[in-house]
Amino acid sequence: MTSLILASASPRRAQLLEQIGLTFRVQPADINESVLAGEPAEHYVERLARGKAQRVASQNPNCLVLGSDTSVVLNGEVLGKPGSEAEAQAMLLRLSGQTHQVMTAVALAQGEHCQSSLVVTNVRFRVLSESEITTYVASGEPMDKAGGYGIQGLGGIFVSELKGSYSAVVGLPLQETAGLLAEAGHPVWHSWPCSKESQI
Repeated sequence: MTSLILASASPRRAQLLEQIGLTFRVQPADINESVLAGEPAEHYVERLARGKAQRVASQNPNCLVLGSDTSVVLNGEVLGKPGSEAEAQAMLLRLSGQTHQVMTAVALAQGEHCQSSLVVTNVRFRVLSESEITTYVASGEPMDKAGGYGIQGLGGIFVSELKGSYSAVVGLPLQETAGLLAEAGHPVWHSWPCSKESQI
């Protein structure tokens, strides 16, 4: 398989790629992640995923580059990563008892060619008490995560319902990622190990 690069420093995305048997190296993309005035959340998320993949692909023309972006969206508003504990608490209070969308886009670039896919998952939080929000924020987990929570960590206990892709909420939609790689002529399963018994 052509060398694969993950254009993200997210350890969660790296773990998901490892989960499906891929070998890759990490090269985070340095791009402006500001939301444009009047930009719909769907466009914003996909624009960033494509921008990350294309930036790193331009520096590695012979490699396949995966870029991804995840945003938590409540009533059309993008909730980014909290900049302080107070902001994290405010985010979680807003999410308490509500259904929000987690939008994750994944893009695969090689040279000047780039394909992308957007996945939207509905996530509902149960009602959270102020004390558990305070304790959760004090754990530090919310501080580097969109929307101020991690479904794969301590924050998983807040989710009462999920409709869509769990892996996309973690940070990378595995089905769509595998689909993009297959379309590019590099099916994921070609890199899976074979047991000795199956090789006989």
